[in-house]
Amino acid sequence: MNQFPQAHFLSAAHLLKQLPPQLLPEIAFAGRSNVGKSSLINCVLGRKGLVKTSSKPGKTQSLNYFAIGDFCYFVDLPGYGYAQVSQKQRHFWQELVGGYVEGRQALALVVVIVDLRHPVKELDRELVDWLKHIGRPFLVVYTKADKLSRNEQQKNALALDAGFNMAAAGRVLFSAQTGQGKAELIEKITGLVQKFELAKEEPIAPETDLLVPQPVDGEPGAEGD
Repeated sequence: MNQFPQAHFLSAAHLLKQLPPQLLPEIAFAGRSNVGKSSLINCVLGRKGLVKTSSKPGKTQSLNYFAIGDFCYFVDLPGYGYAQVSQKQRHFWQELVGGYVEGRQALALVVVIVDLRHPVKELDRELVDWLKHIGRPFLVVYTKADKLSRNEQQKNALALDAGFNMAAAGRVLFSAQTGQGKAELIEKITGLVQKFELAKEEPIAPETDLLVPQPVDGEPGAEGD
């Protein structure tokens, strides 16, 4: 598959009990505020403006579902790392996103989006370490590659690999502007979805305290680029 089926917005869940039935594998997209998450999703789907962008960090507090034909769901998670949010918002993000990632049986993969131009940031490292700890499959995408030369891309990617303590096979270099890495990312997601076996029973969301990175950015179905 070199492109995904027609996509459309499905629903927004502000609470775990609002999540849709687990009918298809789910691919979640996570990243810091302004990392380019919405641009990446739009590029991968070939749909300009499907996932909206916003210049109002801290506003999104929902899991936004997009149906990719009858193939899978894309789930746009709230952006994290924006400092000017209340403690209440941070706790809300931890409960909603933490409960979803830990308890959702239909979740096949978490795509962690990281800006290739910068060294490893603590919240990104915490997210990757947490995903490793709970055994949730993830793929790191180093985005905004078009801002760097090819040599700089490779140099920065190796530094990030070391910071995340992972092999190069666990990441993709990507640019929403040039399409670099788009085919590779589609191939990786498609291959995983095709192999994923969806359980029939709805899991119970965990009630334990969750240590996850913190919130939020954008509007429903949106995040700032």
